[in-house]
Amino acid sequence: MRKALVVEAAVKPAGHYSHAIVSNGTVYVSGQGPADPVTHVVPDSFAEQVRQTLRNLQIILQGAGVDLPNVVKVNAYLSDISRFQEYNAIYREFFGDDPPARTTVGCQLLGIQVEIDCVAVLPD
Repeated sequence: MRKALVVEAAVKPAGHYSHAIVSNGTVYVSGQGPADPVTHVVPDSFAEQVRQTLRNLQIILQGAGVDLPNVVKVNAYLSDISRFQEYNAIYREFFGDDPPARTTVGCQLLGIQVEIDCVAVLPD
């Protein structure tokens, strides 16, 4: 089974992709950035960009019937890897004491400071 999702409450995809794919009990969420889904404004500060990006992931996860505790893997892309410690502290606000597996890399991003994708599992 494979089901493509576009979640109405989320930021519209910037290209030809689905917000998420649900397949065999797993939710694969496309990379999300920090634009607010209502105003389309990208926050100026790095910290608020990280928070908004994680909230955007959460909106898509909820549209798929799961939430952050169901996430098993996160890939994060930072435009400035020297901000890793700040990113890590904010990430902890969302994932607490039982975080998923994660990869974080520094890379070039166009007009944003962070992009994050994830994989989650559907509850039994």
